[in-house]
Amino acid sequence: MKLVTNTQVTVDGVMQANGGNDPVLDPGFDRGGWAMPFDEPESTAYVADAYLRADAFLFGRRTYDLFAAYWGGVRKDDLDDPFVASLNSRPKFVASDSITEPAWAETTVLPGRSDEAGLERRIRELKARPGGELQVHGSGQLIRWLLARGLVDELTLIVFPVIVGGGGIRLFDVDGPDVALELLDSRTFANGVVAQTFRPDGRPEYA
Repeated sequence: MKLVTNTQVTVDGVMQANGGNDPVLDPGFDRGGWAMPFDEPESTAYVADAYLRADAFLFGRRTYDLFAAYWGGVRKDDLDDPFVASLNSRPKFVASDSITEPAWAETTVLPGRSDEAGLERRIRELKARPGGELQVHGSGQLIRWLLARGLVDELTLIVFPVIVGGGGIRLFDVDGPDVALELLDSRTFANGVVAQTFRPDGRPEYA
């Protein structure tokens, strides 16, 4: 399987709270919900199609908890929804030191930050399996970790035409790896959302 990341971000790189403010998950961040005003059929279908292509999902613990409670809990009976259908029918893997008995069906717990070598080994084993896509959604800390180890095969950024400023968690922080990217696909939707898919291509060249 190839490892593919899909991340919704603002123009200034914030990935936090695109679905709405949550004072428990996002304490002190009050600019959530920035993606919701841009909902329209074509861009929503693009994201839904990505989920339906997945053979399996890989999450960091924080995103896993959020998705398990919402897509595997609150929305689990909405079987006509492509997000519900894909997430509840595919194998899920979560990197965590704290989860021991996951409640979400078809979940396998992988080593967390306390055993990075073990986590890398398990992810390489997953990538060696036959299949299409092992997808990562959200999970910014995990994505940065995967990029630093050359484990990402494709990286899709779905950029919303908004700058939130004022804090928020950025997908790429100042201490992250430097990565050259080859553009594989680019789409612009009527609502101004731009989806671009890249292939990591080593380190950038600096003049």
